[in-house]
Amino acid sequence: MDYLNVIVAAAASWLFGALWYMIFAKPWQRVSGAKMGSDRPDGGRSPMPFILSAIAMLIVAGLLRFVFTQAGVFNPFMGAVYGGAVGLFAITPWTMINNAYAGRPALLTVIDGGYSTIGCAIMGIALVMI
Repeated sequence: MDYLNVIVAAAASWLFGALWYMIFAKPWQRVSGAKMGSDRPDGGRSPMPFILSAIAMLIVAGLLRFVFTQAGVFNPFMGAVYGGAVGLFAITPWTMINNAYAGRPALLTVIDGGYSTIGCAIMGIALVMI
């Protein structure tokens, strides 16, 4: 496994997540139930969510790299398709289950699932381009 590919793919998806949640900040805050301080969720000064999300992106990118190697995924189009499929058909349904049991609005799954799907597609493209 090429570790540089995994790190770059994880970083690309992580940075996309920052953009995604800036764009959808208001609706995400409304439907997630996050208690807000003046400009961020309460406890938002802790670096822990950022550290955990970066670690999670490395784990997902490592898994995608393994799957891509086994499946022979080698071009950006297939990287986007396979990556997006993992986000849409594996991560998003799991997110939906968690949100449904917590009684959260379906819009939260749409926002989070959109990030999972597009973020994994970006990861897939980055993995095959490096």
